[in-house]
Amino acid sequence: MTSMQNDSSNSQTSALALAALGVVFGDIGTSPLYTLKEVFSSSHHPIAHTAGNVYGILSLITWALILIVSIKYIVFIMRADNRGEGGIMALLALASRHAAEGSKKRRRIMLLGILGACMFYADGMITPAISVLSAVEGLEIAAPTLHEFIVPITLIVLFTLFFVQSKGTALVGAFFGPIMLLWFGTLGVLGIINIAHDVTILHALNPAYAFYFFANSPWLAFGTLGAVVLAVTGAEALYADMGHFGRYPIRLVWFGFVLPALLLNYFGQGAAILHNAEALQNPFYFLAPKWALFPLIVLATLATVIASQAVITGAFSVSRQALQMGFIPRMFIQHTSESTQGQIYMPRVNWGLMVATMLLVITFGSSDNLAAAYGIAVTGDMIITSLLAAIVFHEVWKWSKLRTGILVMLFLIIDLAFFSANILKIPDGGWIPLLIGVIIFTLMLTWKTGRTLLYSRLKHDDIQIAPFIDSIDAEPLSRVEGTAVFLTPNADGIPRALLHNIKHNKVLHEKIVILTVRFLDYPHTSVEERLVVETLPHGFYRVIINYGFMDEPDLPRELVNCYMQGLDLKPMETSYFIGKDILITHGRLGMSLWRKKIFAVLFRSAETITNQLKLPPNRVVELGAQVKF
Repeated sequence: MTSMQNDSSNSQTSALALAALGVVFGDIGTSPLYTLKEVFSSSHHPIAHTAGNVYGILSLITWALILIVSIKYIVFIMRADNRGEGGIMALLALASRHAAEGSKKRRRIMLLGILGACMFYADGMITPAISVLSAVEGLEIAAPTLHEFIVPITLIVLFTLFFVQSKGTALVGAFFGPIMLLWFGTLGVLGIINIAHDVTILHALNPAYAFYFFANSPWLAFGTLGAVVLAVTGAEALYADMGHFGRYPIRLVWFGFVLPALLLNYFGQGAAILHNAEALQNPFYFLAPKWALFPLIVLATLATVIASQAVITGAFSVSRQALQMGFIPRMFIQHTSESTQGQIYMPRVNWGLMVATMLLVITFGSSDNLAAAYGIAVTGDMIITSLLAAIVFHEVWKWSKLRTGILVMLFLIIDLAFFSANILKIPDGGWIPLLIGVIIFTLMLTWKTGRTLLYSRLKHDDIQIAPFIDSIDAEPLSRVEGTAVFLTPNADGIPRALLHNIKHNKVLHEKIVILTVRFLDYPHTSVEERLVVETLPHGFYRVIINYGFMDEPDLPRELVNCYMQGLDLKPMETSYFIGKDILITHGRLGMSLWRKKIFAVLFRSAETITNQLKLPPNRVVELGAQVKF
């Protein structure tokens, strides 16, 4: 029996490892396409391809992969899971758990989290553009006359990629693992073939060469960090996808296969550069013999599409988490799989990313130029991750200030060095992710602040439940058969929709359910904590439904289970009443007028709550009024 269990466990681990290879490592796995090419690019920071410089740069790449990816993310950050889930939103929820609601500390943590999400979106716009563009640029090596077709082909590939998102990733996902297995195997084989021409290139594994590089040319080496960081882009995906595959399979694939394949390829490129100066034009494609170029271009394009797919689906996942935590307005969410909860499609996010990505390709025209815009968002996200992790280490894990300070300071020294080097790229295009980040940050912060102010305003005007029920007892209203469910964010107050119903219809249903839906700072809630029912006098009930920020809301499904706590609801006799308010902006109290107007636009554009909570449309009644804000 033990042997069978071990075989089953090993088989499951292997399946998860292969799936993780196809989804998690796409971004970092396509970095060899453009990293060394950008390092030696003459357009931003020309570097002579001497043996000392090549050894120094390879040493920097090696130890960036080891220190940032292997130690920071794999060993430490991935231990900071929120009930098994990872990612910037999970880390934000974990870090803010011990901060009092409304406190300055909690607001600072929330600001960090919002900024981290903004950096993720900015990175999500650039990654598909530079990845696919760099793969298609291999045509220039195979057939220089095809140069003018690079951008059009890239745009066609990107449009097709975004267009098929609504179909779901289940079918394509089945091919992700095997393709990436072939891709990383190809990276390793090409690297070994070229290392064989000059085995001494492996001396660059010694970190001393990185120190020599900085000692001999400190300013040049510092500027090079802005390109070296491209080798570690995608490290955050290892943490973000931890909940899908588990910590162990990701670690197993990284140390056992991906890291060796990447290092072999980078060192192979280094050997190719020293052996043939022409390889500087595109070191990756010069690794392959001419007969293999077109197959390699096809494989590279498939790999970059997979890397882009992971970023896009990651954007959907982060957007849903941000939506349920109250950072962005409600959006339409389409589920593309009946069996897998996490496979979703968000049209607004998808088409917004597509337009931004294609504009970046058209504007910059080449991966060399686009690399100037790449890096600031990634390194900014790394800094925010380190800061949030510091809070988790000290307040959740109860590490001492000294232990936390030493480790996080080491992380921040590396993060800030790479971030500072990328600041040098601002005039050449680095301002674009900063601009994107500022715009998204302003919108998210305005929405979060506006919701808080509006909720406080409405809560202040709410009538408390107990005196309202007493007034019903004093002046009874006509009762009609059935159940009325009134949704409200304030579990202690009477919903405005209920007051409007009484004012205009002058009746009450036989059963009145005052329902509040809460999204907690956990990814998922258990069955026991999901539903709370409180019986009140005169046929009133107070129901609270708790969801985690990654749970799939479904109110009718939850309400059916109310019978276990004394409330029996019949779906065909239940109506849902929702408040539909119209905002009238005025004054500057709480928030400037221009931000209030932005909030009002976002408020009007928000998707109806019927879709988010899976309410039956034919049983929903909307009652609203104007609210001065």
